Amino acid sequence: MIRNILLKIEYDGTNYSGWQSQKNSRSIQDTIEAALKRITGRKARLIPCGRTDAGVHALGHIANFKTASHIPLYKLQRGLNSVLPEDIVIKEAREVQLKFHARFDAKSKTYRYTIINGASPSAIQRNFTVHIPYRLNLALMKKEAKVLIGRHDFRSFQAADRIERSSVRTIKRLDIKKSGGLIKITVEADGFLYNMVRNIAGTLIEIGRGKFKPGSTVKILKAKNRKLAGPTAPAKGLCLMEVKY
Repeated sequence: MIRNILLKIEYDGTNYSGWQSQKNSRSIQDTIEAALKRITGRKARLIPCGRTDAGVHALGHIANFKTASHIPLYKLQRGLNSVLPEDIVIKEAREVQLKFHARFDAKSKTYRYTIINGASPSAIQRNFTVHIPYRLNLALMKKEAKVLIGRHDFRSFQAADRIERSSVRTIKRLDIKKSGGLIKITVEADGFLYNMVRNIAGTLIEIGRGKFKPGSTVKILKAKNRKLAGPTAPAKGLCLMEVKY
């Protein structure tokens, strides 16, 4: 009997080329698929909720695969974690309907971009935060971010992609909160374009630094021109937090 298994995955993306399998590089997908073959004795192709770039992290990446293996779920999870490297952990393994698809059935995804804002960077959090030494105008960043909430054409925040696709997405939530020296930009949307969150973060940082004038966000959004937005923020500050179905 074929089973469809959902995996909830946490990983530190520092030492990987991203999620997707690539020749001559180490990916999250290849690493987990190799572990699956080792535990089940069979090849399995993971279907992800989406792809993350090199250096991006995840607390709740979702992927599913179909298998004829009868290994109980708790043994599968324990077995995978025993052979996976320490920077990849299977947080949950459960059986879902055969028709379930991790990508196409997703209703929303939530990403968080974390900035350490102060004179000094962090040694402990260096792989998970981006250090911005300049003082940031948090109130202005929050005000400008509100413009992005809702259904819009986010072409101005889309990096060049090999696949032609609609650039219309719906941002359901965009929160900016500061705790101690950390600024966390949390974005929930029905889907994301290539580098969309990192480009939004880069733009908001420029706004906070005073590089862009108040009211710039709405002009950038309407222009549908990537050149007008801020730079792409470094990958290491980004983390996939949650996927909702």
